[in-house]
Amino acid sequence: MNWQTLCDDPVLQDLPFKFETNRWGKIEMSPATNRHGLFQILIAQWLLKLLPGGYPIAECIIQTTEGVKVADVAWASGDFLRRHGVTNPYPESPEIVVEILSPSNTLAEMEQKKELYFARGAREFWICEEMGAMRFYNNHAQLTVSSLAPEFPAQVELPFS
Repeated sequence: MNWQTLCDDPVLQDLPFKFETNRWGKIEMSPATNRHGLFQILIAQWLLKLLPGGYPIAECIIQTTEGVKVADVAWASGDFLRRHGVTNPYPESPEIVVEILSPSNTLAEMEQKKELYFARGAREFWICEEMGAMRFYNNHAQLTVSSLAPEFPAQVELPFS
């Protein structure tokens, strides 16, 4: 079953879960939370402010060698968007891919996703930890700050907890 068929399936329309596929095309789901959604918006706001040459994308759908993955937030340059528009899923990764950890995630899972996104052309991969601490990576190592958005804060603060 292809990704667009899944998206168009009325049975899957109102699920309270984010879903991805694994390498065999099976659906994997994780529950959504309001905390998660707030972090997505705050990260997107920072990206808009610091990187005016592109756009943040919430729930960015990327085809990988291990199935379709849905990044919590991504930042795509104008060039990326001219090439791909709103293709569903993107055949390559936008320049920055951000995953927000939740209790159902492990760092090992994020390490695997990081490699999948880099294999599809991501220039940086960021992890937002459960309390908002940020980790930045290029395809070689962890960075102390983002190379693409060096003013991005090391900690994303929720306006309330």
